[in-house]
Amino acid sequence: MFLLLLSYMGIVVGFFLLVLAIALGLYYLSELVEEHTEPTKRLLTRVIYGIMVMFVLLWLFDSFPFFLLLFLIFSYFVYLQNLAKFPYVQLTSPIFLASCVLVIMNHFLWFSHFQNPHVPLFQERLKNGYHAPHVPLFAEVVSFFGICVWLVPFALFVSLSSHDHLLPHHDDTSGSRQRNTGLAKVVVEAIRTRVYNLSRKLGYELDSSYGSLG
Repeated sequence: MFLLLLSYMGIVVGFFLLVLAIALGLYYLSELVEEHTEPTKRLLTRVIYGIMVMFVLLWLFDSFPFFLLLFLIFSYFVYLQNLAKFPYVQLTSPIFLASCVLVIMNHFLWFSHFQNPHVPLFQERLKNGYHAPHVPLFAEVVSFFGICVWLVPFALFVSLSSHDHLLPHHDDTSGSRQRNTGLAKVVVEAIRTRVYNLSRKLGYELDSSYGSLG
């Protein structure tokens, strides 16, 4: 009985550490993007076009559904529009909102596709020269989702900066200018600030540097 409770405790601790690692990774990537804006834009553009080519290859050599891939290519074309004013984006702009909707739609469409694979009719299986369709392995499905469905939206989330969160920055040589702050960085800082405020309400005083990053 106690071992079962211990296992639950281990799951909670492991999940917390995983979330913490992801948050720190997002923050670090946002810092890199802020320092290398132009190379990041070029890299994202090449990655988007490269994955589009990958969709064509999946259709030609693996018989992936044409219309699902066509919808995915359209989604990537919309993602590409976010780079027009890179790294800045309006959170209420139609392009950004459409990108968010398309990410969710693609996730569920492809999840449904892999969850319900096509089963040939019995008459078709009796034909000479019949070859059973390839059933994707778990590693293949995960790789497809990671590279073709999630990679670019995740990269955009880390790279783009909201106009609503531009921070004033003063430079002695060039006067007042604005510094971009990544969406991921804004989210991480907001969560850390809430945790810091909650800990104070509970009577536990965290180090003052905890509430502010960078």
